[in-house]
Amino acid sequence: MTEAAPIPSGYAAALADLKRQVRQARFTAQRRVNTELVRLYWGIGASILRRQEEEGWGRNVIGRLATDLRAEFPEMKGFSPRNLAYMRAFAAAWDDERNLQQPVAELPWGHITVLLDRLDDQELRDWYAAHAAAHGWSRNVLEHQIKTGAHARLQAAPSNFPATLPAGDSDLAQQLTKDPYVLDFLALDGDAKERHLEQALVDRIIDTLRELGEGFAFVGRQVHFDVDGDDFYVDLLFFHVEQLRYVVIELKTGKFKPEYLGQLGFYVALVDDRLRRAQHADTVGLLLVADKNDAVVRYSLAGQQSPIGVASYDLLPPAVQAALPSEADLTTALHDIGNDS
Repeated sequence: MTEAAPIPSGYAAALADLKRQVRQARFTAQRRVNTELVRLYWGIGASILRRQEEEGWGRNVIGRLATDLRAEFPEMKGFSPRNLAYMRAFAAAWDDERNLQQPVAELPWGHITVLLDRLDDQELRDWYAAHAAAHGWSRNVLEHQIKTGAHARLQAAPSNFPATLPAGDSDLAQQLTKDPYVLDFLALDGDAKERHLEQALVDRIIDTLRELGEGFAFVGRQVHFDVDGDDFYVDLLFFHVEQLRYVVIELKTGKFKPEYLGQLGFYVALVDDRLRRAQHADTVGLLLVADKNDAVVRYSLAGQQSPIGVASYDLLPPAVQAALPSEADLTTALHDIGNDS
């Protein structure tokens, strides 16, 4: 039996480096293939547009084109009439080939069709394309971000970060916030108790992390701390793996009250002292409330030494909430019904 040759020193490190190179090359090749496919689809769409404008081609030509292209390239699956219509819409939306140097060219084709289907405003399309490319959003995450109006919510929560954190770090911490957070995936009504809200967020932790944003890792719920014999419990504790900081989240089902910040500030200081390591950034707190008066929040934050942000949460997407009748409308309707009976 032949003995195995001894493994030379440094082999494990060399193997790890080679694996990294292979993965990087595969990723680069996949991106190039995707970029070329997007360019091809834009070119086809631009040709259809030009022929329609200059030669009066009608919509029926797209069906004929689809048939002929599939006959010529049977191994390619992207030449359905529906997909050719998307190509035309793509070329119309990004109407200059130089736009293909923008983030939209880095996105998979399925992402681009979502942008075309869900958005009419070109600036918003560009905003979501840039963020999807920068953060690696999946198609489902992109759908969710559009549905919940992420462009209006990201970095929007009132905070005292500029006053309590160094300039560069305060900007980073602010990027972790939204206002409001849309928790429609919890399927809870507005009367849910705090413990039910906490438990639902943990039960649906994947959806919770998606709504919080990229980089969040769940540490625990009702995390226990013993302070000289007194017990304290942090509602929800997360760690942001990109910014290397703990994020303490406290939930309140009612309207914001200034005294809530004292409790959260205490928890932030506690986590900062007990869990934070030298390489970690400052711990920050995020208070989620059902409702708030932003002026009251600003005055309350001014007196806090711990870095804290305050955001509201919605159990329904803003578009759905806007479509629902207000309390005043319901009262009027009930009054009218009473008068008619």
